[in-house]
Amino acid sequence: MSKAAQLDRDAVRIGDLVIGDGLPVVVIGGRDARWLRLRGDGGTPGDGAETLRDMPGDSTEDGPSGDGSPWNGAAAGAGARRAGPLLVEPATAADLPAVARHADGVVIGAAWAADPDLVRAAARLGLPVVIQRGIDRHGRVATLEEWLAAVDDCAAEGNEAVVLCESGGRGEPEDAAPDLGLLRAARERAGRPVLAGLGGDGGLADAAVAAGADGLLVGPSAPARTLAAAHEAATVMAALVRPDDPETLDAARAAIDRVDAALATLIERRAALAGRIQRLKPVGGFRGRDMERERRLVEAMARRAPGLGARLLAPIMNAVIEAGLRLSEETRDGEDRR
Repeated sequence: MSKAAQLDRDAVRIGDLVIGDGLPVVVIGGRDARWLRLRGDGGTPGDGAETLRDMPGDSTEDGPSGDGSPWNGAAAGAGARRAGPLLVEPATAADLPAVARHADGVVIGAAWAADPDLVRAAARLGLPVVIQRGIDRHGRVATLEEWLAAVDDCAAEGNEAVVLCESGGRGEPEDAAPDLGLLRAARERAGRPVLAGLGGDGGLADAAVAAGADGLLVGPSAPARTLAAAHEAATVMAALVRPDDPETLDAARAAIDRVDAALATLIERRAALAGRIQRLKPVGGFRGRDMERERRLVEAMARRAPGLGARLLAPIMNAVIEAGLRLSEETRDGEDRR
């Protein structure tokens, strides 16, 4: 493995991006990494991944290697412009030499995953490998056993830097709906990082993260709302359900930023609910505070946060409650003035 840097079975490095358990949820196709999906017929793939025709410049020019590959220059340009690593899904085995020169990782599409010869050829590039599960070239949906067999094929070539990607089994790539139960089973069986392919539906992003996805695969041409939902899930939902184990100061601060984003979201929601309560109570505002209920609330929270305990939680919750009451009064005053 010349380029494939495997940290361990459950953490794989692709360029400067590390994917795995206990690490931040990544968004591939967003700001964390780019995905270039080649098409032998030059057509536009339904899953929204960039294609040769999406790249600027004359795609018929040879790349720096001069090997005559019709997309070599475009792939090199994609690598030069990217903010994060570049993953490339080749259309045929003929694309593999250029993938090895310009990509940080190779994506084995669902159509390839059932062909052990092609899987092994990709693994021999020495790049980290992302193996998608979905519909093969014969219209079949790959089983879990077939998906994991492709992992074994990579390992047989000495490449252990493997990431699984669950993309579902619907008829069209843009309608991809990952099987989250299968995603979880693959993670447990293989002990390797698992991505969820969202297709164009960002509504599954939160559920995928909650199910244990280490990353979300979103094509750059997917709707902006899909990409926004993926990043929101990787920030807020991940902070709620995914323990972090940062080893550097920057990583620890980034983890705190994600927790703070989740806190802000929940505090805003709490304030809205508190405002509703103020409108329902016979006596609202500061005069209507129920101190006994607040004491019970703090005690209940202390059971979930034993490290802080009731003594440290009490002033925090007092500040949160008072902020909500002030917001409710300001909102009511504004409505009265109108």
